[in-house]
Amino acid sequence: MANLFADEGFPLPVVRELRRLGHDVVTTREIGKANQAWPDPEVFAYANSAGRAILTINRRHFRGFHQTQPNHAGLILCTADADFVGQAQRIHQAISSVGSLKGLRIRIVRPA
Repeated sequence: MANLFADEGFPLPVVRELRRLGHDVVTTREIGKANQAWPDPEVFAYANSAGRAILTINRRHFRGFHQTQPNHAGLILCTADADFVGQAQRIHQAISSVGSLKGLRIRIVRPA
């Protein structure tokens, strides 16, 4: 299963479901960075140094990192979705189909 890092805006119910599915997910709060307006470049650097793909709904700010720093630990860019279990299932399916998340940018979109 994947090693993931959920940024501050990522929904906690999705994190819980991903953990239930067997993924190792760490949150901003768990590393003591909650409510600190942690800049995106620092979030990106932390996740990469920890070998964790970033889970975010902040797609606009993180997608550029994929082009400028392609050797990242992985980016999972999601649209906001109130169906937390469904979103976790879509993430699980997408990342379970690849061997490694290193250098990948995966888009998870809310169904129409």
